[in-house]
Amino acid sequence: MNRLFRCMARLTACIGAIFVIESACAQSSVTLYGRLDAGLLYTSRTFDVKSGRNGGRQLSVIDSGASPTLFGLRGVENIGGGTKVLFTLESGVNLMDGGFKNSNGNLFGRQAFVALAGPYGQAKFGLQFSPFFLALFETDPRGFSQFGSGLVNYVNNVLGTGAFNANGISYASPSIGGFEGSALVALGGKPGDYQAGRQYSASLKYQNGNFMVNAALYSGIGGGTVSTPIPTTLQFSGRTVGTVYKFGAVSAKAQFVNYKVAGSFNSNLYGLGVDWNATPALNLNGGVYYRMDQNDSANSSIMGAIGTVYSLSVRTALYAQVAAINNRGAMNSGLAIGYALYGLQGTTTGATIGIRHNF
Repeated sequence: MNRLFRCMARLTACIGAIFVIESACAQSSVTLYGRLDAGLLYTSRTFDVKSGRNGGRQLSVIDSGASPTLFGLRGVENIGGGTKVLFTLESGVNLMDGGFKNSNGNLFGRQAFVALAGPYGQAKFGLQFSPFFLALFETDPRGFSQFGSGLVNYVNNVLGTGAFNANGISYASPSIGGFEGSALVALGGKPGDYQAGRQYSASLKYQNGNFMVNAALYSGIGGGTVSTPIPTTLQFSGRTVGTVYKFGAVSAKAQFVNYKVAGSFNSNLYGLGVDWNATPALNLNGGVYYRMDQNDSANSSIMGAIGTVYSLSVRTALYAQVAAINNRGAMNSGLAIGYALYGLQGTTTGATIGIRHNF
C-alpha cells in the first residue's frame, strides 16, 4: 500500500511539473518572421548620377518591388497583471546580393528595441519607427509600396530620417474614447550639447467605426553622434494629417504631408487613393500624388500609380504595378525605392511585376 501511495505521489508530481513547464512556455515566446519580395522593374528613363542626365531605359531584376524584404525575431513574456515585456530585432535584406537594404544599413537596422506594455500603454526603448512615419503609413493611398507611393517621396526628401530612429524612447497610449496618442524623443548622445542630434515626434489618432483620422509631426535637429550607412539624422521638420474611410471592401484614403528640409525643398505633398479588396484573393489599388515646393512654385511633380495583388495562398502573392511621374523645374521625384529614387524633368513611366512570400 505504501508503495502504491509513493507511486501515486511521484505521478502527481510529474503531472504538476508538466503543467508548470507548459504554463511557463505559454507565458513567453519568440517568433521568427519575415518577408521575401523580388521582381522585375522597367522605367522609360533613368537618372544618371554622374552626368545628371537621362541614362536611358532600365530593365532590372530587383529586390523589394512592392514590400521590403526583411526578417526578424519577435519576443513576448507575460509578467502578470496584464503587463508584458516585448522585444523586436528586425533586419532589412537585399535578395539580389544578400546584403543589407530597407534599413539604416546595419544588422537589425530596421528595428531593435525592448518594450513594456500594459493596460496603461506601451513604453519602448531602442531603434524604432517614429509616430510620424507610422501615421504616414496608415493613411498613404497605396500603403507605402516600394514603387509609386508616398514612401518614394518620403525617402526622396529625407532618406531614412524619421523612419529609423536610433536612441529612441517612446510612449503609446491605449485607446480612450477612440483616441490614441504617441510620442518619441531620440537622444543625440553628444557630450556637452544636449540638443545636438535630438529628434522629436508625436501623433494623435481618432478611430470611430469605419472612419479614421490621424495627425503627426516630426522635428529633427542636426548634429549628434549617431552615424549610419544610410543617413538617418537629416535636419528636417515634418507634419501630416490623413484620413481613411472604409465602406464595405473599399477604403478611400487622403493625405497631406509637409517636408521642410534644411537647405533643400520645402515640399507639400497631397495624396488621394482607393484600395479595393475585389475578392478574398484579389486586391486593386490606385493613388495620385501632387508635390509642390513652397520655396519655388515652379518646382512640382505629379505621380499616378495603380497596382494589383493576387494571393496564391495565405503567405504567397503575385503583384503588378504601373506608374507615371512628371517633374517640373528642379523637382527630382522618382518611381521606386533604391532603383529609381530620383527622377528627371519631364515624364517618366515605369512598371513592376513580382512575387512576395511571408513567413
